Amino acid sequence: MGRYLRPASLPEALAAMSAAPRVPLAGGTDHYPARIGASADEDLLDLTAIADLRGITEDEAGWRFGAATTWTDVVAAGLPPLFDGLKAAAREVGGVQIQNTGTLGGNLCNASPAADGTPNWLALDAAVELASAAGTRTMPVGAFVLGNRRTARRADEILTAIHVRRPEGPARSAFRKLGARRYLVISIVSVAAVATFDAAGRIAAARVAVGACSAVPVRLPALEARLVGARPDPALVEAGDLAPIAPIDDVRGTAAYRRDAALTLLRRALAELAP
Repeated sequence: MGRYLRPASLPEALAAMSAAPRVPLAGGTDHYPARIGASADEDLLDLTAIADLRGITEDEAGWRFGAATTWTDVVAAGLPPLFDGLKAAAREVGGVQIQNTGTLGGNLCNASPAADGTPNWLALDAAVELASAAGTRTMPVGAFVLGNRRTARRADEILTAIHVRRPEGPARSAFRKLGARRYLVISIVSVAAVATFDAAGRIAAARVAVGACSAVPVRLPALEARLVGARPDPALVEAGDLAPIAPIDDVRGTAAYRRDAALTLLRRALAELAP
């Protein structure tokens, strides 16, 4: 039987992580289902008593999402249209019970290729904040999620927050997901798009990401470049834009089906960005 520790502060948690390897645990909605039928032999660090890890704050630079912020917190937060896509994903992460318990940081650290949060963070150009007893560092989400269940988090670190910079101009976002049913389902394909607009209503900058079609969710740079200077138009999305993805055949869908679905979802997401 592994040891269990529930620190009351972040310094206490970081000291525990530096003393011995432990598994940081927030909502546990990914950790426990993956271990059904297995003995609990891991040392766990329960982060739920650390109030500083939860909540959304805003300043002149942008927004800070505490890693223990739940999906329900995101849905309830008064956020601008820049986060409409993230809010849409929050409403589709499992059922209400999962949304009430599952956390933003846990979803990232679990590093599932089909995670609904990751494409949104990529499209938002977000960065993760990692803390250890030695100090704090930040890195882009795209550099943090390395592969299926793999991240750049060191064994002595805790993911403490996710940062999103304030865009230069009005911005909107969209998220689309395909599953076998509406809720309580793993994504077959998901797409997220964020666009910043100029005074004439044309796209000044765009970021588009696809999930569940590669070992990690990926951005589509060719499409992002083509969108600049244009108005949101589904016709701008071409099949060749999907070159960065690498879908597989599995029980939820074939690679060909995923490519076709991704193209359709991208066009719908782009149409949703139109004013």
